[in-house]
Amino acid sequence: MIDATDQLEFPDQNSATVEFGIQPQLAALETIVYPASSQLLSNNSLAQAGMLEIFPMMAALPLFIWSKSRIVPVRITDFSITEEAFDPALNPIRAKVSLGMRVLSVSDLGFENKGGSLFMAYQQQKEQLAGRSLGGALSLLGIRGIP
Repeated sequence: MIDATDQLEFPDQNSATVEFGIQPQLAALETIVYPASSQLLSNNSLAQAGMLEIFPMMAALPLFIWSKSRIVPVRITDFSITEEAFDPALNPIRAKVSLGMRVLSVSDLGFENKGGSLFMAYQQQKEQLAGRSLGGALSLLGIRGIP
């Protein structure tokens, strides 16, 4: 949920919010999902000139940063914005954002890719944390052994 209500309480300190609502925040999210207009125009010019691109340009790699110790490369799989409230100029001031992601591993990116090394650091940290987990004995579940 993105909400500009608190910012609109102090309009002198939040002139961008007064003028645009939450459009800048929504635009920042959308630019992660959609290619840059300059790239689209360039590709269109190349297509009009009859040139084919054999290897597509590498897109920016989105990172999901949950904390300083949980940074993973992701692919956006689902994205939607539902604008729910507007100011008198019809700028959105409240919206729900739904964002689906899939973590990319070294199988997706390779070991030489920066995203691959970020995944490996994340994976190694998970393995260390899993080692701190208290393992449960089968006897706690009333199981004497596995046949």
